Amino acid sequence: MQRKRYTPGRTGSTARTAVVLTLGLGLGIGLTGCSSGTPADDIAVDAKAGPAAPVAPPGRYRTLFEPCGAVPQATLKDLLPGAAALADAERDKAYRGVASVTYDTDRRVGCTWKADTPDISHRLALDIERVVSYDTAVSDDDRAQEVFVRKQLAAGIPLPPTAPPTTAPPATTTPSATATPQGTSTASGRPPGATQGAAAPGATTGAGKPGDAPAGKPPAGATPPSSGATPSSPSPTGLEPRVLGGLGNVAYLDDTLSTVGANGHQRAVSVVFRTSNVIVTVSYREQTTGSAEAPDSTELQEKARNLARLLAERLEE
Repeated sequence: MQRKRYTPGRTGSTARTAVVLTLGLGLGIGLTGCSSGTPADDIAVDAKAGPAAPVAPPGRYRTLFEPCGAVPQATLKDLLPGAAALADAERDKAYRGVASVTYDTDRRVGCTWKADTPDISHRLALDIERVVSYDTAVSDDDRAQEVFVRKQLAAGIPLPPTAPPTTAPPATTTPSATATPQGTSTASGRPPGATQGAAAPGATTGAGKPGDAPAGKPPAGATPPSSGATPSSPSPTGLEPRVLGGLGNVAYLDDTLSTVGANGHQRAVSVVFRTSNVIVTVSYREQTTGSAEAPDSTELQEKARNLARLLAERLEE
């Protein structure tokens, strides 16, 4: 019997091998395609999401200095003159001061000193607060400014006016200020040189505006108070409560005088200033009794301002 000729690729094992290879290649290609598309499918992109909002910068200060040791003893001797008459132990105690009770010394600290004599007593108090904003859109400095403004308004001291615009509006020409040729009549129908019955004496002519008062005199229409008249408000003396310059970023001074008992007087001077996110309050009070005169405003304000400047320099160290 004649044998069949052997033809490669026609045997069963060979065919099975080809099928397995084909399936393996196809499966590999499928796995490769799936694995390459998986990371892209896992990433969810929100087309509405915008850029991240900027975070407001933190304040300059993270801690506070110890207040009772911040005032030199020479300054305390000047502010507490009554301590010199005390016994050694009492005098040392008066100069050490008493620290304020606070729950977080990195957020708020304070100290008080006092010295009493039979006729006069002095009190000195420091309050130092570090303001922290918990709003990421508001900086610590801005939050501290809000706290400072509330303190200033509570003291009854108005905020300083805003700066005027840098570009002045164009000057307008009015008929009364328009020069007219000699010999012609003005817009009011009066010939040149005629005076109005309501014009104030001393009104300037020529280049000046009609009705302008000379320098050093009240404007036209204003009635100066007579010698016996009482002005509606006291004239400023430079010692009234006011905004201070050259102390921290912003500062103000408050000064109040009150009566104590039958014939006693008490004057309280406060200097408050802000440097970055720290607000410092210096409170200095003097009280007199009996026949002693009322405390002098000039002296107390000068001492309180000197101490405030010293503490501002301490913050700059």
